[in-house]
Amino acid sequence: MKLGAFSVSLSVKNLQASKEFYEKLGFSVFAGSMEMNYLIMKNEQTLIGLFHQMFDKNILTFNPGWDQEAQTVKDYDDVRKIQHSLKNAGIALAQEADPSSSGPGSILLFDPDGNTILIDQHI
Repeated sequence: MKLGAFSVSLSVKNLQASKEFYEKLGFSVFAGSMEMNYLIMKNEQTLIGLFHQMFDKNILTFNPGWDQEAQTVKDYDDVRKIQHSLKNAGIALAQEADPSSSGPGSILLFDPDGNTILIDQHI
């Protein structure tokens, strides 16, 4: 199963303070803006999303169809194919993509410890 680009999405209390902290670790702003209440920070191939007042918990995020540069890749598994595979494996989904749709879509699930996993396809 090809899940695509991986990042950790952090729910932060102070976006500016978090930005400054991760910059000290060598990250720089890759996408987003302070005005939009989120920043995607990048250090080489590592991505961390900083999100202010968007969700309650940290999230493991996968983006089918994207590489770590947010560039489209040719060979990827569509989110609906991933959804089908997960359901066939007996994994419960908290949110599903419309199986009859195409293009962007997302699914949401939780690991056995309650950690949130978002599989979010943008293409």
